[in-house]
Amino acid sequence: MGQDEVVVGLDIGTTKVCAIIAELTPEGEPKVVGVGISPSEGVRRGVVIDMDKTVQAIQKAVQEAELMAGLRVGAVYLGIAGEHISSFNSRGVIAVGGEHHEIENGDKGRVIEAARAVAIPFDRQVLHVLPQEFSVDDQQGIRDPVGMCGVRLETTVHIATAASTALQNLTRGVERAGLRAQGIYLESLASSRAVLEEEELEMGVCLVDVGGGTTSLAVFYQGSVRHSAVIGLGGQSLTSDIAICLRTSWSHAEKIKCGWGAARAYGIGQEEVVEVPGIGGRTPQRVPRRELASIIEARMEEILAMVGEELSSSGYAEYLSAGVVLTGGGALLDGAAEQAELLLGLPVRLGVPKELQGMSEQLSGSAYATAAGLVLMGAQDLEPGGRGRGAADEEESASAVGRAIKWLKAQV
Repeated sequence: MGQDEVVVGLDIGTTKVCAIIAELTPEGEPKVVGVGISPSEGVRRGVVIDMDKTVQAIQKAVQEAELMAGLRVGAVYLGIAGEHISSFNSRGVIAVGGEHHEIENGDKGRVIEAARAVAIPFDRQVLHVLPQEFSVDDQQGIRDPVGMCGVRLETTVHIATAASTALQNLTRGVERAGLRAQGIYLESLASSRAVLEEEELEMGVCLVDVGGGTTSLAVFYQGSVRHSAVIGLGGQSLTSDIAICLRTSWSHAEKIKCGWGAARAYGIGQEEVVEVPGIGGRTPQRVPRRELASIIEARMEEILAMVGEELSSSGYAEYLSAGVVLTGGGALLDGAAEQAELLLGLPVRLGVPKELQGMSEQLSGSAYATAAGLVLMGAQDLEPGGRGRGAADEEESASAVGRAIKWLKAQV
């Protein structure tokens, strides 16, 4: 691949594993050269429950992408989600020294560390420490205090943590597949990178990523993460409801959901019917599509109600001038955006990944927002003239915290 660098995004989800290999052009833009997708059977709600199946799914997806790209990779940018993810905001303050009390990069780093110095349970690990804003003496709302003068420097940060065992099992699965986790990002941050615009980040927006096992959300205001959470319901909950209510197998329920499902029963004619296969050779039944939509609608209402509760608890619900951006596989259901707009009382749009060079039409759907976002974040992480940390022989990269801070700084 010559001078070009390589970055690999790996999304290990509940329903699928998606690997995207991209090379960086001389202009620093990622160009997709390989894509691999494999069904995921070893992960439930973002947590590994079967290591062997997880490793097999990772290997299959990566090998498929490698075959398409014509190269071998050894390091990936990895997304993480799950109910074990928790986050909170913290505040730190330091005194500024020096003869003229001019704030330097070292002072900025010290105040962030002061904000990070909170008690974390021994069974949890910090994923990200994301600065929100700084205050110098009585002046608030400062984006970057370096170069300013003052005697008191404060900052608020958003800290995201994960269960140590869940994180270890995920990275262990990657290692057993012959790869290395070069960087780890919250899936909501990766999806945000792929589908949100700078204007939305400034005005105030909530990203809602309805995945297979979980629903992740991240609230942005004035360019910074203000709140994030993971809800333990997702697309598989809809599939399970369909299977139970219509008395069919899980696999048939998934096909019915993807082919005929809708997030709203309103507007569906009574004449529309869906054929539901029976279990164990039983006779198939014909069910009104409106009935199918009613089953899905009930669960979507529950998920969106929990999103609404998170927005209320964040304290930023009234600051979301740009509304909500809905992405993930669950966002593909007919009427999903309209239902979310109705229940949340905010403008809602469907979020699809920003177009990358070489991206196929398949990857342009919201179900691939996380994988595309990981590629974009990994591409930004690579330094100009570097060797391509996605390549098999690359050295260790900077911490995930540093990369996340770098990305957020680039947004403002």
